[in-house]
Amino acid sequence: MDRSKELEEDKISNLLFKFAIPAIVGTMVNALYNIVDRIFVGQGVDPLGIAGITIGMPIMIMLMAFGMLIGVGATSLISIRLGQKRKEEAELILANAMLLSVLVHAAISILGLMFLDPLLRAFGASDAVLPYARDYMSVILYGAVFQGISFGMNNFIRAEGNPGIAMATMLIGAITNTILDPIFIFKFKMGVRGAAIGTIISQGISAAWVLLYFFGGKSMLKVRVKNFRLKWSIVRDIISIGSAPFAMQVASSILNVILLNSLSEYGGDLAISAIGAINSISMMILMPVFGINQGAQPIIGYNYGAQKYDRVKEALKLAIFWATVIVTSGFIITRIWGAQLIGLFGKNNKEFIQIGTEGLHIFLLMMPIVGFQVVSSNYFQAVGKPKQAMFLSLSRQVLLLIPMLYILPNFWGLKGIWASGPASDLGASIITAIWIFKEMNGLNQKICETENN
Repeated sequence: MDRSKELEEDKISNLLFKFAIPAIVGTMVNALYNIVDRIFVGQGVDPLGIAGITIGMPIMIMLMAFGMLIGVGATSLISIRLGQKRKEEAELILANAMLLSVLVHAAISILGLMFLDPLLRAFGASDAVLPYARDYMSVILYGAVFQGISFGMNNFIRAEGNPGIAMATMLIGAITNTILDPIFIFKFKMGVRGAAIGTIISQGISAAWVLLYFFGGKSMLKVRVKNFRLKWSIVRDIISIGSAPFAMQVASSILNVILLNSLSEYGGDLAISAIGAINSISMMILMPVFGINQGAQPIIGYNYGAQKYDRVKEALKLAIFWATVIVTSGFIITRIWGAQLIGLFGKNNKEFIQIGTEGLHIFLLMMPIVGFQVVSSNYFQAVGKPKQAMFLSLSRQVLLLIPMLYILPNFWGLKGIWASGPASDLGASIITAIWIFKEMNGLNQKICETENN
């Protein structure tokens, strides 16, 4: 069946399975880059090494933010244009997004290396942690363009209906990283710098795979040299639609700066190491949900563009259901094996395990409702409504979580920092439920109008 026809006519559950499973594998594999680094550093260096990697997270999140701004924004546009049978415009968007991604990530790399030490200090790096953070991030920034290509442009492969190839991109990089990390850390005794070297080599291999796909003639959308000129109207549309996930990541970066400084004040370096472990565990739970989002996006976007609103609703409901199953399962696992999970990142440090386990149990208390909030926010992005998507995406990390981080520690210290997570999750989910209910009423009206015409 033709890919476009498949998106419009195939059973929604089959489509979501086909698109989401590779995306889930891909996103979880992508998460393994940081998680594997932290586990091997925790085992081969010490918890301060994990603190060093964690201190650099605001910069890494900003790299991901620009990858999502361009990658997700262009993916939504490409999916909608394909649904409208406007393939030439989709190819123009593809080329503009590729060029934009390379230019932006090169600029971030240069600026980041110029101001690295002051940035790390501003993020809360102590004298003990700064050398670890500098060793790791200086190498990561050299490979920023690789990340932009492998992470951002991989979305385009999925947008044209090839989720299996997109999954392979992530698998190749993660498997390579898992092999290289212990070699550089344990065999060559390179510590956190070795973990970073393994990461950028792996991202470079993934980037080469993506470029080979588009320039090797395997893609449905062709990369044409004449399209490699930035067109302001396309750049503007990419930024407009991609602004919601971008803003969410920027907010996440700001949030991490506030969080790291608060942890430094109320818990010290071990608390910073603990949040690194907690974030890794949380990431492994949420990455499948992001994979469901990625799988549902072209289905929702295409059918919305084709005015198949009943299929849009069905795809959304199914995505919410499976996202909730995943986060609830993850929540149960953290309740039962919390200490063992934290121990993966530093089994020989009892104080680290104690701080981390307590933080894990409190910080992820509302995890069972997070899947609904994440998927529902993504719906607005998929149908080209960036303002709504941005508001809902930011509700958790800006409107609620940041104020909580300033208020609750004044009453409960370190426990107040941990409690900020579930408090913001609950508030954001309530706001999202109100918005998505209104949106579904609007879709029902459109379905009635379509049936009457």
